[in-house]
Amino acid sequence: MNMEYLDIQLTDLPDEILMTIFKQLNGAEIFYSLIGVNKRLNKIVHDSNFTSMLTLLNYHLDGSISSLSYPMLDRFCSEILPEINHKIEWLNLELSSMARILLSTNYPNLFGLGLYDLEIEIAKYLFTGKIVLFIS
Repeated sequence: MNMEYLDIQLTDLPDEILMTIFKQLNGAEIFYSLIGVNKRLNKIVHDSNFTSMLTLLNYHLDGSISSLSYPMLDRFCSEILPEINHKIEWLNLELSSMARILLSTNYPNLFGLGLYDLEIEIAKYLFTGKIVLFIS
C-alpha cells in the first residue's frame, strides 16, 4: 500500500483522539472554529471538558493580555455563549470585553471568574460600586 495516496481527514479520527488534540488547543478557538461544522464535532466541543471552563482572552508572548478579536467576540456573545451558558462553570476574562461577555447571557452554573489585566481600583469599584482613593 502506497502511503502517499491515503486520504485521511480530521473527522476520520476517533472521538477520543480528537478530544485529546482539541484539549491541547485554545478553547475559544476550538469553539469559534468547530461549533456548527457538523453534528459530530458539535457533540465533541459541547463536552464538559471544553464548556465548563472558558478562557475568553488572548495571551501574548510578551506576557500581555488582550481581548478576543471583534468577530470572535461578537460570535461568542451572540451565538456560542447563549448556546452553552448552562454548562459554563468558570470564565477567564479581561477588562475590555468583560461586561459584554457577562451581559450576553445568563450563567446559571457559573461559580468562578478569573479576571485578568484588572487594576485593583477598578476591581473594587466593580464589586462595591464605590470609588476607592489610594493615598501613598
